[in-house]
Amino acid sequence: MENSLVIIKPDAMEKNLATTILNRFEQQGLRLIALKMIHLTKDMASRHYYTHKDKPFYDELIEFISSSPVVVAVFRGEHAIQTIRSIMGTTDPSKAKVGTIRYDFGSDIQRNAVHGSDSVNTANKEIELFFTENELYD
Repeated sequence: MENSLVIIKPDAMEKNLATTILNRFEQQGLRLIALKMIHLTKDMASRHYYTHKDKPFYDELIEFISSSPVVVAVFRGEHAIQTIRSIMGTTDPSKAKVGTIRYDFGSDIQRNAVHGSDSVNTANKEIELFFTENELYD
Protein backbone atom coordinates (compact mmCIF):
# COMPACT_ATOMS: atom_id res chain seq x y z
CA MET A 1 0.00 0.00 0.00
CA GLU A 2 1.22 3.48 -0.87
CA ASN A 3 0.28 6.91 0.39
CA SER A 4 0.22 9.98 -1.83
CA LEU A 5 -0.38 13.66 -1.17
CA VAL A 6 -2.93 15.52 -3.27
CA ILE A 7 -3.36 19.30 -3.28
CA ILE A 8 -6.46 20.91 -4.73
CA LYS A 9 -4.90 24.10 -6.08
CA PRO A 10 -6.27 27.67 -5.84
CA ASP A 11 -7.75 27.64 -9.36
CA ALA A 12 -9.86 24.57 -8.57
CA MET A 13 -10.83 25.99 -5.17
CA GLU A 14 -12.06 29.18 -6.85
CA LYS A 15 -14.30 27.02 -9.06
CA ASN A 16 -15.67 25.03 -6.07
CA LEU A 17 -14.21 21.77 -7.40
CA ALA A 18 -12.60 20.34 -4.23
CA THR A 19 -15.14 17.61 -3.51
CA THR A 20 -15.60 16.82 -7.20
CA ILE A 21 -11.87 16.20 -7.55
CA LEU A 22 -11.55 14.25 -4.29
CA ASN A 23 -14.46 12.07 -5.36
CA ARG A 24 -12.64 11.04 -8.55
CA PHE A 25 -9.85 9.50 -6.49
CA GLU A 26 -12.27 7.69 -4.20
CA GLN A 27 -14.21 6.34 -7.19
CA GLN A 28 -11.02 4.61 -8.33
CA GLY A 29 -10.74 2.73 -5.04
CA LEU A 30 -8.30 4.99 -3.20
CA ARG A 31 -8.93 5.50 0.51
CA LEU A 32 -8.91 9.04 1.94
CA ILE A 33 -6.85 8.94 5.14
CA ALA A 34 -6.25 12.67 5.81
CA LEU A 35 -7.85 15.93 4.76
CA LYS A 36 -7.65 19.63 5.62
CA MET A 37 -7.99 23.09 4.14
CA ILE A 38 -5.02 25.41 4.68
CA HIS A 39 -3.62 28.65 3.35
CA LEU A 40 0.02 27.94 2.50
CA THR A 41 2.53 30.51 3.64
CA LYS A 42 5.25 31.36 1.17
CA ASP A 43 7.70 29.51 3.41
CA MET A 44 5.58 26.35 3.34
CA ALA A 45 5.09 26.69 -0.42
CA SER A 46 8.86 27.08 -0.85
CA ARG A 47 9.52 23.92 1.16
CA HIS A 48 6.92 22.02 -0.85
CA TYR A 49 8.26 23.12 -4.25
CA TYR A 50 11.98 23.13 -3.29
CA THR A 51 12.84 20.89 -6.27
CA HIS A 52 11.79 23.70 -8.62
CA LYS A 53 13.76 26.48 -6.91
CA ASP A 54 16.17 26.97 -9.82
CA LYS A 55 13.51 26.97 -12.52
CA PRO A 56 12.29 30.19 -14.15
CA PHE A 57 8.66 29.62 -13.10
CA TYR A 58 9.46 29.09 -9.39
CA ASP A 59 8.52 32.54 -8.05
CA GLU A 60 5.26 32.55 -9.98
CA LEU A 61 4.48 29.04 -8.72
CA ILE A 62 5.02 30.09 -5.09
CA GLU A 63 2.81 33.15 -5.58
CA PHE A 64 0.06 31.06 -7.14
CA ILE A 65 -0.04 28.18 -4.64
CA SER A 66 -0.03 30.61 -1.70
CA SER A 67 -2.64 32.96 -3.23
CA SER A 68 -5.67 31.36 -1.55
CA PRO A 69 -6.61 28.36 0.61
CA VAL A 70 -6.06 24.89 -0.78
CA VAL A 71 -7.21 21.44 0.24
CA VAL A 72 -4.50 18.94 1.10
CA ALA A 73 -5.33 15.25 1.29
CA VAL A 74 -3.62 11.91 1.65
CA PHE A 75 -4.90 8.90 -0.24
CA ARG A 76 -3.84 5.30 0.34
CA GLY A 77 -4.05 2.36 -1.99
CA GLU A 78 -2.17 -0.15 -4.06
CA HIS A 79 -0.07 1.80 -6.55
CA ALA A 80 -1.70 5.01 -5.22
CA ILE A 81 0.89 7.32 -6.77
CA GLN A 82 0.57 5.88 -10.26
CA THR A 83 -3.22 5.74 -9.96
CA ILE A 84 -3.47 9.35 -8.83
CA ARG A 85 -1.16 10.58 -11.57
CA SER A 86 -3.24 8.73 -14.14
CA ILE A 87 -6.47 10.28 -12.81
CA MET A 88 -4.87 13.75 -12.79
CA GLY A 89 -3.43 13.60 -16.31
CA THR A 90 -0.29 15.29 -17.59
CA THR A 91 0.84 18.61 -16.12
CA ASP A 92 -0.16 20.53 -19.24
CA PRO A 93 -3.97 20.34 -19.52
CA SER A 94 -3.79 20.86 -23.29
CA LYS A 95 -1.86 17.57 -23.55
CA ALA A 96 -3.85 15.64 -20.93
CA LYS A 97 -6.13 12.75 -21.87
CA VAL A 98 -9.84 13.44 -22.14
CA GLY A 99 -11.57 12.74 -18.84
CA THR A 100 -8.59 13.44 -16.60
CA ILE A 101 -8.83 16.11 -13.91
CA ARG A 102 -6.37 18.42 -15.63
CA TYR A 103 -8.09 18.05 -19.00
CA ASP A 104 -11.50 18.73 -17.46
CA PHE A 105 -10.58 21.52 -15.03
CA GLY A 106 -7.08 22.88 -15.81
CA SER A 107 -6.42 25.95 -17.90
CA ASP A 108 -2.61 25.93 -18.22
CA ILE A 109 0.52 24.27 -16.83
CA GLN A 110 0.33 26.23 -13.56
CA ARG A 111 -3.44 26.44 -13.18
CA ASN A 112 -3.97 22.73 -13.61
CA ALA A 113 -6.29 22.18 -10.63
CA VAL A 114 -4.34 19.56 -8.72
CA HIS A 115 -0.95 18.38 -7.46
CA GLY A 116 -0.02 14.77 -6.72
CA SER A 117 3.16 13.19 -5.43
CA ASP A 118 5.45 11.78 -8.11
CA SER A 119 7.21 9.05 -6.10
CA VAL A 120 7.08 7.23 -2.77
CA ASN A 121 10.03 9.28 -1.49
CA THR A 122 8.43 12.56 -2.51
CA ALA A 123 5.07 11.49 -1.09
CA ASN A 124 6.60 10.77 2.30
CA LYS A 125 8.30 14.18 2.41
CA GLU A 126 5.20 16.03 1.22
CA ILE A 127 2.88 14.27 3.66
CA GLU A 128 5.23 15.09 6.57
CA LEU A 129 5.14 18.75 5.55
CA PHE A 130 1.34 18.98 5.82
CA PHE A 131 0.30 16.29 8.32
CA THR A 132 1.45 14.84 11.61
CA GLU A 133 1.37 11.07 12.03
CA ASN A 134 -1.64 11.52 14.35
CA GLU A 135 -3.60 13.15 11.50
CA LEU A 136 -3.38 10.09 9.25
CA TYR A 137 -6.31 7.71 9.72
CA ASP A 138 -6.69 4.26 8.25
